[in-house]
Amino acid sequence: MWVDEIKFTENRPKYIEIYLKIKDMIENELIEDGDKLPTIRKLSEELNVNKITVINAYKKLQSEGYAYQKIGSGTYAKRKEINFNFRREYSKTFKIIESKNYNFVDFTGETTKEILFPIKDFKEIINKVLDRDGEEVLLSHSTFGYKPLRSTINNAFWKNKKELENILIVSGAQQGIDICSKAIININDNVVVEKPTYGGALSVFKWRKANIFEIQIEDDGIDVEGLEKILKNHRIKALYVMSYFQNPTGVSYSLEKKKKILDLANKYDFYIIEDDYLSELIYEQTLEYVPFKKLDIYDRVIYIKSFSKIFLPGIRLGYMITPTIFRENFLKSKLNTDISTSSLMQRALEYYIKNCKWKENILLLSKEYKKRYKTMDKEIEKNLSKYVEYKKPKGGLNFYLKLKEDKISSIELFLRLREKKVFITPGIMFFKNKKDGDKSFRIGFFQTDVEKIKEGIKKIKEELDGVYNN
Repeated sequence: MWVDEIKFTENRPKYIEIYLKIKDMIENELIEDGDKLPTIRKLSEELNVNKITVINAYKKLQSEGYAYQKIGSGTYAKRKEINFNFRREYSKTFKIIESKNYNFVDFTGETTKEILFPIKDFKEIINKVLDRDGEEVLLSHSTFGYKPLRSTINNAFWKNKKELENILIVSGAQQGIDICSKAIININDNVVVEKPTYGGALSVFKWRKANIFEIQIEDDGIDVEGLEKILKNHRIKALYVMSYFQNPTGVSYSLEKKKKILDLANKYDFYIIEDDYLSELIYEQTLEYVPFKKLDIYDRVIYIKSFSKIFLPGIRLGYMITPTIFRENFLKSKLNTDISTSSLMQRALEYYIKNCKWKENILLLSKEYKKRYKTMDKEIEKNLSKYVEYKKPKGGLNFYLKLKEDKISSIELFLRLREKKVFITPGIMFFKNKKDGDKSFRIGFFQTDVEKIKEGIKKIKEELDGVYNN
């Protein structure tokens, strides 16, 4: 047994030696993520040390994010990494490509070569705001945000006096998730996420050293029965969901599942972090827009909305609606992140929404993206259906594809396509365990027009033809 390999010296306390050995074995996958560690009594007897020494070692493993405790069950190993090396390689690729100005097909949406927002309108909005407000546009505002913007958001989207008090302006959805995590999640708190889910959220929860439980996502949202099994056995702090066109699967939650999950949140005392980032882009009218927050009679939903995809990608603006009980916690977390968000951009966004410019732009975006959506759907069906399976998302900006056969990994496919200047997002980016995403990948049309879609899917077909026919 590995216990025999622990050697005590005079240079370090015994509990540190135990901690270092177990940490090393977890990092090198000799102890698997989720494996139960020896009981305190058993390990103290094996090593001939007192129980306090083992307790201190286990406490340090927990505080460093390498273990977690189940009350009445024991201590379990937890691996900290989330495939950071590949993430760095993935991010670095786009910096290299853009610096050389290559002609490439971006199915990831990571670049911002194209802006569909009418720049003429944006210039007009900025000029009107400058004429109207003068030097005030340079002044910072309350940490909660520019009050007229908060009021306009409430009037346009919520019409609820209670929600107005709890609206917090943020610099995009990622900052919203980060603020939320700092406000309510502590080391070894239990968080449930969709499987697969947005990699940026996974990174935040990992950074907070939370214990992450994954629930398989189905055609209309997560497996509710599976969620309740976890709730019965663990004290869950939060559930992170993307209610419309989930990233990466494109799944939207049914009204029935939303109601069931809200009832479970009230019954088991946890909070729902709702990331609503693309609900405006509905292309098939069988979908109705009713977010969790609209149904929230228990004040259990932390609602996060980004305007980055429907305003301007380079202008990071969004908002959160917090439960009243956490209002001050979120304010403190925002202060610790940044004191206030750009005053000029907040005023421009307020003008954009108040004067209904956003409605015109959403129509423009929907028309263009619907055309791309239909093209991508048609091209996948024609060229890739032999090799992949997928479900139509009915909106959003992405398709999620799963390889039917085990002949190539998503990472290898990414690397091969990169040589052809076609960029996909490998499935490993969306799972806690990188092995789970080995046979899936996401392609999107946020930065890819109709001709590029055809070109890119043709190259994916050529690559898969070579893999499966040789």
